[in-house]
Amino acid sequence: MERRGAGLAALGALGRRLLWALPAYAAGLLGLGAGALVLALALYAGWRRRRRARERGLRLAARLQRDEEAAVRAAAAAGLGAARGELPAWVSFPDVERAEWLNKVLAQAWPFFGQYMEKLLVENVAPSIRASNSHLQTFTFTKVDMGEKPLRVLGVRAHPGAHKKQILLDLNISYVGDVQIDVEVKKFFCKAGVKGMQLHGMLRIILEPLLGDVPIVGALTMFFIRRPTLDINWTGMTNLLDIPGLSSMSDTMIMDAISSYLVLPNRLLVPLVPDLHEAAQLRCPLPRGVVRVHLRAARDLRSKDRFMGGLVEGKSDPYAVLRVGTQVVTSRVINDNLNPAWDEVHEFIVHEVPGQEMEVELFDKDPDQDDLLGRMKLDLGEVLKARVLEEWFPLQEGGQGRLHLRLEWLLLMSDTSKLDQVLERNRTIVAKPDPPSAAILVVYLDRAEELPMKKPGKEPNPMVQVSVQDVTRESKVVYNTSAPVWEDAFRFFLHDPVNQDVDIQVKDDPRQSSLGSLSLPLARLLDAPELTLDQPFQLQRSGPGSRLYMKLVLRVLFLDAPENGDLTPPGQPDPPASTGSSHWPTHASPDPLFGTEHVLRIHLLEAENLIAKDNFFKGVVRGRSDPYAKVRVAGRVFRSRVVKEDLNPRWNEVYEVIVDNVPGQDVEFDLFDKDIDKDDFLGRCKVPLRRVLSSRIVDEWLPLEEVKSGRLHVRLESLAPSPSTTLLEQVLHTNSLLQPARGEELSAALLSVFVDRAADLPLRKGSKPPAAFASLAVRDVSVKTKTCAATTKPVWDEGFSFLIKRPHVESLELQVKEEGGQPLGTLSLPLPQLLASEGLALDGWFPLAGGGPGSQVLLRAQLGVLVSQQVEVGASSVSPAGGDAAPQPAEAPGEEECGAGGLRQRLLPADSHPEPAEGPLGRLQLTLWYHGDERKLVAIVHACRKLRPVSKELPDPYVSLVLLPDRSRGTKRKTSVQKKTLNPVFNERFEWDMSLEEASRRKLEAHVKSTLSFMSREKEALGKLHLDLAQVDLSQGGTHWYELQDEQSGP
Repeated sequence: MERRGAGLAALGALGRRLLWALPAYAAGLLGLGAGALVLALALYAGWRRRRRARERGLRLAARLQRDEEAAVRAAAAAGLGAARGELPAWVSFPDVERAEWLNKVLAQAWPFFGQYMEKLLVENVAPSIRASNSHLQTFTFTKVDMGEKPLRVLGVRAHPGAHKKQILLDLNISYVGDVQIDVEVKKFFCKAGVKGMQLHGMLRIILEPLLGDVPIVGALTMFFIRRPTLDINWTGMTNLLDIPGLSSMSDTMIMDAISSYLVLPNRLLVPLVPDLHEAAQLRCPLPRGVVRVHLRAARDLRSKDRFMGGLVEGKSDPYAVLRVGTQVVTSRVINDNLNPAWDEVHEFIVHEVPGQEMEVELFDKDPDQDDLLGRMKLDLGEVLKARVLEEWFPLQEGGQGRLHLRLEWLLLMSDTSKLDQVLERNRTIVAKPDPPSAAILVVYLDRAEELPMKKPGKEPNPMVQVSVQDVTRESKVVYNTSAPVWEDAFRFFLHDPVNQDVDIQVKDDPRQSSLGSLSLPLARLLDAPELTLDQPFQLQRSGPGSRLYMKLVLRVLFLDAPENGDLTPPGQPDPPASTGSSHWPTHASPDPLFGTEHVLRIHLLEAENLIAKDNFFKGVVRGRSDPYAKVRVAGRVFRSRVVKEDLNPRWNEVYEVIVDNVPGQDVEFDLFDKDIDKDDFLGRCKVPLRRVLSSRIVDEWLPLEEVKSGRLHVRLESLAPSPSTTLLEQVLHTNSLLQPARGEELSAALLSVFVDRAADLPLRKGSKPPAAFASLAVRDVSVKTKTCAATTKPVWDEGFSFLIKRPHVESLELQVKEEGGQPLGTLSLPLPQLLASEGLALDGWFPLAGGGPGSQVLLRAQLGVLVSQQVEVGASSVSPAGGDAAPQPAEAPGEEECGAGGLRQRLLPADSHPEPAEGPLGRLQLTLWYHGDERKLVAIVHACRKLRPVSKELPDPYVSLVLLPDRSRGTKRKTSVQKKTLNPVFNERFEWDMSLEEASRRKLEAHVKSTLSFMSREKEALGKLHLDLAQVDLSQGGTHWYELQDEQSGP
């Protein structure tokens, strides 16, 4: 028997190998070439890879769901609080609740739901499919199993309804199921099915109307506000749908089918009481409003067109895709332009606020696949509040540049009192590609009765086409009936409701033969009560009793905003007004939003439990990862350093960026593993910018998305500029304490500059006026205005902002140049002038050096001090007399300016301790402080003064630090070496990880030494300092000058 089994196994193995040669044999038999064989193999490889990826994704999603549930339960059981940032977002935000009780109910009821679905598919859906086509008469469901994994509700949020008889619930649902549904068409020996599915989205449930009797709620209305994400694992013949190309097409078709039933404006109504009068209105309610979107322009887009293998960089061919729910429009393509101007107007019907968003995506048009240039999202509730919203919106998700949009909220009016005013205003709007709308028409198609039969004894399959001008909408087909019920709604934009008609055709599908028609002038609606007609309409060219039951509602679109309420975004590149007036303004006229920016300080702290991506020997030996982070916000991208071989990296880096309060912005974090070839993805997370601006500080552990484990610890702080120098010295001192060991110096102020215009610029070549622009620079940051047409009186009207590190020593440098780069005049504005000005602002005309005799520039410059939370806490603990203030850095009299970081010694509060008298060996300036948030002891070595030389040559000093009693390498720190000086300046920061109690038990020993020569390892002692940290107030932090002692002296 064993020999027989071995023989059968060998034959089976031989058969499988011969089966691999079958495609080649079939290709030769059919006369196909090698290309066809290679194509078939490529399709098979793609299908196999796609299928394995889907199976792996389903397994991973299921594991993630289990791990999340276990982690949350463990955290709750351990009593961990939301203050530590270790619980999900729904714990931190009380308006989003974790409905675990609902998940338990779903888990208990899921088997019975499976029984219901099996009965529904077998007894209702299958007969409908068999009746729809003669080729599907043998269609059957062979297996319906909803699996053991139920639908989960990740969070529930309740909103107040539009009126008192309505409750809104938003359910964040996630289904990662082991569903298995198999179908078969026996006539064609065809088997297919689904094995595994993922569905994620936000489902809104409306409880309406609320009643005074049981069951209290009259009906449930359900729909997805946005298209949910869907991933399906096919089986049988539908395996072909996993072939690349067909896969995305099949998912899109299924999503379209779901959208036609459950994505706005489509709704699923479940009446809970019989004979509900409001059923038709609940199924197809009137829209909340209309948003008119003026797609103006974009600027500073990313270049995507490259030639010669990327050596030559071209531009892009941008176009925009605007989406609100299922409404999608596409702009025209502008070739070879990184600053395109579309000047188009599009209109969208809004059904639900809050909830609905407008998404705009910018693409680069290419012959094959269009490249994404960036996207932005905006909650339309913001437009409803503002009525008119015009901004330069930053592009998110990897994009750079900004998008200029003007959005107008149009009210729906049920009378014609404002119609003439609306039509008159629309005539003044230059709109492409269509003229602006004056009204909308909503057609509620209910049912028909007594439709004619084209053939005796055969019922028609009626459907309806509704047309207004050149726009046509079609209803669904109702099979085999002369009294169909559609219960559908159609919406149309009307440009001139006085002169337009609505045309209706009832047809017999699929033959498309007419069953009746109706043409109705919309002028009838203008005379009807509340612009509404609700009645049966007699069909023309139909049966004598053929009627169509419809409700037609017209609403006038009115912009309830002042005519002069247009907002001009900062830096808008539109041409300025004429400068021909002889009356020159005495002050600049900035935009109302000028100077309202905030500074976002991003503290990238650490990460935990990252995925190990560095595996060796095909995964046999598991390594670690070399993580780094990318931070994206307001069009800026910051990249952290790489931490080698660490799954729990600590970066402790700080980034600063100027942000404005434009809705829809996020602070995005992407983590990667640094590799030689392509960096591996480790996860991403994001924080809405508006949340940081409203709460001012966000300090949380953020779970990483799209990976199975990992979280990121960040601290985000919004700093609003303050026009006062009261806390400037405290800000500078606190910044020196908070300054990380790596990264740029923290900013102390924000400088906002509005360049209005110039006057009497010199002529070019003696007679021609210049085409001028202005460039502004602070340190190494420079910007420039647009270039105006040739004139000696250019008007720019542009605003800019700069981060200021040291307001006492920095200056604003402005140059006016002609288009070719020739200077026309310069201005240097020291920032101490602003510090001495009232309100920290200067506004007026400034003479241009190097220009004509009367060349001037009109500008406004204002400074705002950036006061952090640590500064406010420190300031609140200081008495009015300043007696409790921590000692601050002091400067020796007559001290020269001392490079980077020297500002900390030049800026002194009134209560600072002066330098002590000279000691025999000189002095050392130190700042000691305990950073409670990071649990670190911080020491800043500022400088030495009046060191005593031990030889004729000047020393090359440096400072070494050690924490006693431990003299190991882990407690030692050393500054850089300063060459040939007795007054070295270091301004270097050092940190030790320890608790405050442990730090108080330590002693700090500092040695000032000098290197003797490049070849020698011997050091020359210049002095030492011994400090008992128990005698230092580490919680407040202090900066002092200390006398150096001889190396031979005791502690």
